[in-house]
Amino acid sequence: MFVLGIDPGLSRLGYGCVARLEGRYRATAAGVLTTPASDPVPERLALLRSELAGLLEELRPEVMVIERIFFRSNARTAMSVGQASGVALLTAVEHGCRVAEYTAAEVKLAVTGYGNATKEQVQQMVAHLAGLEEVPKPPDAADALALALCHLGAAPWARERAVIA
Repeated sequence: MFVLGIDPGLSRLGYGCVARLEGRYRATAAGVLTTPASDPVPERLALLRSELAGLLEELRPEVMVIERIFFRSNARTAMSVGQASGVALLTAVEHGCRVAEYTAAEVKLAVTGYGNATKEQVQQMVAHLAGLEEVPKPPDAADALALALCHLGAAPWARERAVIA
């Protein structure tokens, strides 16, 4: 199975692809899509859609996994992340890609075994599980790889309920 993880954001959208081959995980791509803060929001969203479409066409994942957004305080950040998340969900469906969503706590639990793990702990486990020699950078890409790993095998209980056809 080949999974594309997405850590949504309007300024920085992390992506990470992981394949499960012969019972092992292998990171095949990771990076960050960026949009200029000086551009109007509609143009930034259009740019994200275009770049995500290109990723989906190039990588052909079976599933796109995206972080389910949960904010307590910063409404402005929540809005822009929600907009980027919506673009990612729309683009996946337009390309016939199944979608799954997990909260940050579900990802931490699945990848590290502890739902309150630190970012550093998650990043170390991502490197270990994905067979990488060092922690993936930038952090947005590491978070996206963690989402993909969560879906691939660390959380079969969540995978069954999260996939949307």
